[in-house]
Amino acid sequence: MDWKWTSFVYAMGAFIILYWLMSRYAFKPLFAVMEQRRQMVLEQMNAAENSRKEASAEMEAQKQALAQARQEANEIIEKARVTSTKQADNIVDTARSEATRLKDEAVRDIESEKNKAIASLRSEVGSISVAIASKIVEKQIDEKSQEQIVDNYLKEVSK
Repeated sequence: MDWKWTSFVYAMGAFIILYWLMSRYAFKPLFAVMEQRRQMVLEQMNAAENSRKEASAEMEAQKQALAQARQEANEIIEKARVTSTKQADNIVDTARSEATRLKDEAVRDIESEKNKAIASLRSEVGSISVAIASKIVEKQIDEKSQEQIVDNYLKEVSK
């Protein structure tokens, strides 16, 4: 194989000229397109990271809002439970006091009626005793006749 310097020089010259033409007209636009593509990918990655951070922050805010809503719901339920317990206690207390009042009133009425009945019986027993005594005084009789008069008088009074 015969190697010639002239061929080598021509080949190198052609390569240098071709490289200069490509760098001037092909490489710069090609590198510019690649740089634009790299910038676009970086921007998209940054936008995705920002979106992820925003979504994470929004999710955390939603969790806090949900926790607060649950706490408020529990407070409302607890207030309702306390209120219903108080109302139930008030109703029971009112019912007890009303029952006590009615019982006391009934006891007073019964006592009053009992006293009236006793007074009535006393007056009747007194008048019956006086009547029996007057009948016995009118007739001075033996014991058997006296019992018969008392029985007859009691039968008359009971009619």
